[in-house]
Amino acid sequence: MQVGDETIIGKNVILATGSYSRSLPGLEIGGRVITSEQALELDFVPKKVVVLGGGVIGVEFSSVWKSWGAEVQIVEALPHLVPNEDEAISKQFERAFRKRGIEFSLGVRFQSVTQNDQGVVVTLEDGKTFEGELLLVAVGRGPSTANLGFEEVGITMDRGFVITNERLATNIPGVYAVGDIVPGLQLAHRGFQQGIFVAEEIAGLNPVVIEDVNIPKVTYSDPEVASVGLSQAKAEEKYGADKVSFYDYNLAGNGKSHIIGTAGSVKVVRVNDGPVVGVHMIGARVGELIGEAQLAVNWEAYPEDIAPLIHAHPTQNEALGEAFLYLAGKPLHAI
Repeated sequence: MQVGDETIIGKNVILATGSYSRSLPGLEIGGRVITSEQALELDFVPKKVVVLGGGVIGVEFSSVWKSWGAEVQIVEALPHLVPNEDEAISKQFERAFRKRGIEFSLGVRFQSVTQNDQGVVVTLEDGKTFEGELLLVAVGRGPSTANLGFEEVGITMDRGFVITNERLATNIPGVYAVGDIVPGLQLAHRGFQQGIFVAEEIAGLNPVVIEDVNIPKVTYSDPEVASVGLSQAKAEEKYGADKVSFYDYNLAGNGKSHIIGTAGSVKVVRVNDGPVVGVHMIGARVGELIGEAQLAVNWEAYPEDIAPLIHAHPTQNEALGEAFLYLAGKPLHAI
C-alpha cells in the first residue's frame, strides 16, 4: 500500500474510510444550505430553520434547535418521522414533536431551494413553500470511497459501498472492510464492533456474527427512541401475523418515568411460544434501557425466561420487566 511517499506492506488490509453527508441530485451544498458537519460548527442559533429529512440526524438537530428556541420545519418524503422505526413508535414520536411545536411535512418530496442574504425558500413537489434562515440537508450519509483506488485493485463495489461477505471479507483475499463503507446501518458502535470482529477474525478466533437487525439503535432527541430487532410489521412478515404477539407498555404506569416527567412506551415483540425478536421504546432516557433489550433479542430469550428476573424499583427498567411479564402470561401492573 502506498501512503504518500511511504510503502506499507502487510498480510491483511482493513478498509475503514468512513462516510460523508449526502445530498439529493441537483441540490448543491453551500451558503445557507448546509449539512450536519456545518451545523455542528455554527456559532449562532438560527431563529428559523428548515430540515430536509426526518430520519435520525434530521430529528436530532430539530430537537436541539427547538430546545434552544428556534422555529423548526421538517420535510420528510416518507409517511412518518423516524421511518425506520416501528410504526407505533413513529406515531408517538410525531405526537411528541407536535406537542413541542416542531412542525413537519410528511409524504411530499422536496423539489427545490432558493437562497439570498436573508434566508432560504424551500419548495415541495406539491407547490408548498417553507422559509428559514438555513436549510439543513439531512438525507443520510454516503461511503467515502471515491478516488481511493479500491476499484483499481478489483474490489467489488456497489454505488460506492464496499461489498463484503458476512465475515467482512472483500473479494480480494486478505482485504476486509468495516464501518460506514459496508452496506447496512451507519452507526459508530457498529463500526467499533466490526473493527474488533475483523481483528479477531484475522487472529483465528472465529468471532460471532451479529446481524444488523440485532444491533441497537438510539435516536438522541427529546423524546429518545431506542430499538433492537424486528418491528411488529417485519416480525409478522417473517413469521406470519398469527405467529407473532406483542405488548406495548405505557410509561404512564412506570414510577421512574413519572419522577422524571416523561411519557412514552416500551413495545416488546415475540414469536408465539418462542423468543423475543424485537424491543422498541420511546421516552426520555430510554436509550439507557437498550442493553437489556439487546441481550433479550440476541440471546433469543423467551419472555418466560425473563419474567422471574427482578427489576429494581423505581427504575425505567421496570417497564421492560412489565412487558416481559405480560407476554409470559403473568401481567402485574399491566392491562
